[in-house]
Amino acid sequence: MSPRALKPLEPSATPPAQIRNFCIIAHIDHGKSTLADRMLQITGVVSDRDMRAQYLDRMDIERERGITIKSQAVRMPWATADGTFALNMIDTPGHVDFTYEVSRSLAACEGAILLVDAAQGIEAQTLANLYLALENDLTIIPVLNKIDLPAADPDKYAAELAGLIGGDPADVLRVSGKTGMGVEELLDLIVEKIPAPVGTADAPARAMIFDSVYDAYRGVVTYVRMIDGALQPRERLQMMSTGATHEALEIGVSSPEPVPTKGLGVGEVGYLITGVKDVRQSKVGDTITTHRKPATDALPGYTDPKPMVFSGIYPIDGSDYAELREALDKLKLSDASLQYEPETSVALGFGFRCGFLGLLHLEIITERLSREFGLDLITTAPSVTYEVTTDTGDTVSVTNPSEYPDGRVASVSEPIVKVGILLPKDYVGTVMELCQSRRGTLLGMEYLSEDRVELRYHMPLGEIVFDFFDHLKSRTQGYASLDYEPAGQQTADLVKVDILLQGDKVDAFSSIVHREKAYAYGTLMAERLRKLIPRQQFEVPIQAAIGARIIARETIRAIRKDVLAKCYGGDITRKRKLLEKQKEGKKRMKMVGRVEVPQEAFIAALSGDVEAKK
Repeated sequence: MSPRALKPLEPSATPPAQIRNFCIIAHIDHGKSTLADRMLQITGVVSDRDMRAQYLDRMDIERERGITIKSQAVRMPWATADGTFALNMIDTPGHVDFTYEVSRSLAACEGAILLVDAAQGIEAQTLANLYLALENDLTIIPVLNKIDLPAADPDKYAAELAGLIGGDPADVLRVSGKTGMGVEELLDLIVEKIPAPVGTADAPARAMIFDSVYDAYRGVVTYVRMIDGALQPRERLQMMSTGATHEALEIGVSSPEPVPTKGLGVGEVGYLITGVKDVRQSKVGDTITTHRKPATDALPGYTDPKPMVFSGIYPIDGSDYAELREALDKLKLSDASLQYEPETSVALGFGFRCGFLGLLHLEIITERLSREFGLDLITTAPSVTYEVTTDTGDTVSVTNPSEYPDGRVASVSEPIVKVGILLPKDYVGTVMELCQSRRGTLLGMEYLSEDRVELRYHMPLGEIVFDFFDHLKSRTQGYASLDYEPAGQQTADLVKVDILLQGDKVDAFSSIVHREKAYAYGTLMAERLRKLIPRQQFEVPIQAAIGARIIARETIRAIRKDVLAKCYGGDITRKRKLLEKQKEGKKRMKMVGRVEVPQEAFIAALSGDVEAKK
């Protein structure tokens, strides 16, 4: 704890000139959470006894994976020659799938610390978040972290950083989140460079909701940034989008644990508790005002995020459907980018079609559902939204292969994304080969420094959502980083591949793929299912089809009872009679028999985990 760390200022008494709101933007594993830890220690809001690594990462899953998923707001006091300042820091995620968390945090701040690892340099997602910050007109403070590492090359990366945002390499601050070196100078720089928040103190109150979480005991906890006016406890508050009114039971700041206060003034970042249990009452991006003296104009809020990847989530036990709905409602509160709607599947029953910002987002949500709510789930293979035009001129949006029209199809358009890949120059050839195999179109190539290259491609989103990132990492020994953003639609030769089990379609295994890859997908799924589905008393054909044309087939051999076991020698006609009788029985059984696909086979076939189930 620094001697300049003081008792926190009372929020309602803090003039806007003494407030600084900032966030930290960085790539995964560049030391963002460690730097936040040192700031908490140096400013004294967390004692050495209570301190732990990744203090602001509250979820077990964040601590296990070493990534930030939820942005966290925290208030810290800091004394300079000009007085005591209240620093409101928002720790943001670094992965591209959580960009919406970052964009909401940026809207609540006036400045951002651009944090870069002094041993790795700038990564693709750092660039993406930097452009977001510049769009929000934030003051950028460039900082190099991990300068204590033996592999650190601060001079090289300071020049790279200065060239990117303009300025002198000498102005790039060098810190170590691990040892605390340079962190006090960084806190001084925040006070000096980041502008104070601007607002009208005597205007009707307007506060923007930038985040919210659900507490089992206290209901919805809403995090707000005050723009104009002030809010006091026990006041009646009004949500401007819904018109609903609630009483403010508690108002306070996170320091980093909740601290109740006498209110929030202009520029403050804090939390509200109204005791509301209905999670739909608190919408991220909504404006809160007072019921007594309401504001007339709502704040602009946020643009709704567009889901990039769709997947069906179904409970293994159908009776858990209501619990799954409630769990998704509560998760939606803490993750506003999650979108879902009910759907049914012939094979899987009742469930939800969910939209995610990426594959990691899908993985994290399903893991949170199973951990935090104790649900056993099946997720279907991820897909994207296709626009299908039929011969009659009708256009259908398809997020699930089961929605694909049965009639003749005139054209299919798929979403494409603009991909940015940062990598060492030695791997350019192998990465270009990977991108071309995924139908990528090269837009440009730029050398950021002597040994670092940025490749820009247009690629179909459907080619990225499965395993592109895994292949990219393995081909570059983990050195490449990826970022992507939507870039419209393009027409492509896409077909729907159905999997038929004894002539009946199994909708959960259907997929929309490029015609060139249809045969490979069909043979792969048929082979997987042959290994996974238990043998029956009769022969079961597994077929892959495009429309009425069969493109691949596997057969599950019948289990055959040894009807000749009781024959000890004797005439051949007796044996033949028994075998003919068995053959007739098999034929009759095949006509009336139905193949049940076991739940484990669904999970294994859709996840590709075949070897474990054999």
